[in-house]
Amino acid sequence: MPLLGPADELPHPPRRVLVAGTSGSGKSTLASLVARTLRLSYVEMDSLFHGPQWTPRPEFEADVRRFVKGEAWATEWQYRLVRPVLLEHADTLVWLDHPRHVVMRRVTVRTAVRRLRREELWNGNVEPPLRTVFTDPEHLLRWAWKSHARTGERIGAVLRGEHADRLAVVRLRGQREVDQWRSGPLRRAAERGEESVR
Repeated sequence: MPLLGPADELPHPPRRVLVAGTSGSGKSTLASLVARTLRLSYVEMDSLFHGPQWTPRPEFEADVRRFVKGEAWATEWQYRLVRPVLLEHADTLVWLDHPRHVVMRRVTVRTAVRRLRREELWNGNVEPPLRTVFTDPEHLLRWAWKSHARTGERIGAVLRGEHADRLAVVRLRGQREVDQWRSGPLRRAAERGEESVR
């Protein structure tokens, strides 16, 4: 199946949707919006993965394997351990391929705001002090910078892999294309879905 752009119609009604992108690209925001638009359940991967004090939850993989058996969901395509499981069950993959400077601006602002507000994220966790960006090699800001190109490599492997014939892959570069896709192909897919159940 060819790589789709923001104006291309979706080849089938999306029922199991993954959103891929670098940290800070807007995966969770878009996955949640897709779920609301298409009336799917939304599962936030970070909430399944992070236990108290940022420790991985031992039930994470089992929880993912359980929810992917559902008929209709949207989530983020992340965490190496479960990416193959998610891909095996998905019918649509949306790739947020934003420029690095856009992603870094977004993730920096988000991280700073969460830290300053002491916003609780998942299972009681809050962002670490901002100074840790200089001391923690795995800090989210450093991770977003160095991992930016990896999503494109993963998408390339998907397009060459065993799921390429059945999986619709949509590439969105920048917020303008995201908005174009939301108001165009995604909205029309939702309308077609509503008509099919009348």
